[in-house]
Amino acid sequence: MNAFEDVSLPLPFALGASGGPQRRVDIVALGSGREVRNTPWAHGRRSYDVGSAVRTLDDMHALIAFFEARRGKLVGFRFRDPFDCKSCAPSQALAHDDQELGVGDGVKTAFQLVRTYGAGESAYTRPIKKPVAVTVRVAVGGVEVSAGDFEVDDLGVVMLTTPPAIGVLVTAGFVFDTPVRFDMDRLDLALDGFGAGHALTVPLTEILL
Repeated sequence: MNAFEDVSLPLPFALGASGGPQRRVDIVALGSGREVRNTPWAHGRRSYDVGSAVRTLDDMHALIAFFEARRGKLVGFRFRDPFDCKSCAPSQALAHDDQELGVGDGVKTAFQLVRTYGAGESAYTRPIKKPVAVTVRVAVGGVEVSAGDFEVDDLGVVMLTTPPAIGVLVTAGFVFDTPVRFDMDRLDLALDGFGAGHALTVPLTEILL
């Protein structure tokens, strides 16, 4: 069985999620009292809990079906992060120049979709591996490219039919999902009344593809 299936956790569960990005930083305290801080992670990992979205018996039924079909932790899936799922701010409309993908060299036609956080030397660039393909808009040199002149593969790589000229900026706008898996081996569910219930916790963790 594949380690990842291109299916999405039902949206109502995402809307009831809590969580966000996680970083790992190793800190060594020196004899002087100063610290040395390092990170072994090039990229952050997101963690979520969708347990609070389970409110009815039908919610439980849908969650059980999805959990069993993924074999618990075994198979990853798409999750629409309610806090961070667009190339722009949540309240803004997508634009073809939201994110810079790279600069043409006259030969290269493949550009990875990315989401940049911050600016300058401290900016962090996150590869986007699960875009919603139908939402992707691409521009070359500020001019939007028609849908027939590019493709987006399963890991978020934009393939242009014509290589951009040397020094020409390639940009994009898109909606994206986060690849995750369940982070528990069993579901803990409880009935609160007729047709109502809750899940104690349903943790998800991001997987790097």
